[in-house]
Amino acid sequence: MLYSTNMTNFIVTTTIFNPSIAIKKFSKVKNWHLIVVGDLKTPHNKYLRMDNVTYLTPDVQKKIAPKLSKLIGWNCIQRRNIGYIYAKKNGAKLIATVDDDNIPYKNWGKKILVNKKIETNSYHSNLNAFDPLSIFKFNSKIWHRGFPLQLVQDKPKLKKIKKKIIPDVQANLWDRNPDIDAINRMTLTKENFIFKNIGHYTSSKFAPFNSQNTILNSNVISKYFLFPFVGRMDDIWAAYYVQSLGFKVIFDNATVYQDRNAHSYYKDFQGEIIGYNNNLKLIDKLKKNPNKIREFLPHRSYMAFKEYLKIMS
Repeated sequence: MLYSTNMTNFIVTTTIFNPSIAIKKFSKVKNWHLIVVGDLKTPHNKYLRMDNVTYLTPDVQKKIAPKLSKLIGWNCIQRRNIGYIYAKKNGAKLIATVDDDNIPYKNWGKKILVNKKIETNSYHSNLNAFDPLSIFKFNSKIWHRGFPLQLVQDKPKLKKIKKKIIPDVQANLWDRNPDIDAINRMTLTKENFIFKNIGHYTSSKFAPFNSQNTILNSNVISKYFLFPFVGRMDDIWAAYYVQSLGFKVIFDNATVYQDRNAHSYYKDFQGEIIGYNNNLKLIDKLKKNPNKIREFLPHRSYMAFKEYLKIMS
């Protein structure tokens, strides 16, 4: 169903599955409206019957952004970009991008840091990038998906200071099953990861964040694009790109726990090789010139990006 709503806070997700526990819970969060972007395999009727959900069928998506829809293609998470467009065109001031296997806690969406002047802990690292998971201690070594692999073995020297920022992006964490590289996941002993509530923090260096449990303001969403045809770096490169434009990111406590959909670690690994090879180079080039993103994108991905920027302008 396509809802006419006065909401300015939207949650956007994609799925090919029946309504999950996470989707059902997100649809009931007060003061937020859920947009589900369907794909060819999605059971459309089940979403069309849900309350407080705007479901974008494939046909509706083609009408919203016909050229972009064709460029992105089907059977991919990057269909979510069309949900961002729909939300922005319907007056979104805040857009939360979430996954269908991240189950929200009762406090989800209640603590908003975006667009507010916040004094927070800022970590300065001697490395070229900041791993937002590096300040936590677990039995196993973990790092955020998309953190440059070349830096993983280097122990960062972190200097913590107080800093006032106005965040454009609020990247909340995720308990139980964190978002880490496949190569990291394949070497882990089984551990239930619970992130301690240490409060919000930021960094002076570029840091990876994902599209799994993240809130963005309307300015950054106009530039935040999940790049197709770059494997599992779609949201990671989007994160690095918007930071190169000067948008500010703040990390905060877990507001979901992940009951992860079935994954092949080996397929995930294959989808991350492009990042293993390029993330450090990408960061270095983006620091000097955000337009250098083009050098790392396949042609069709870049054309889709250009079309998205055109629609959002």
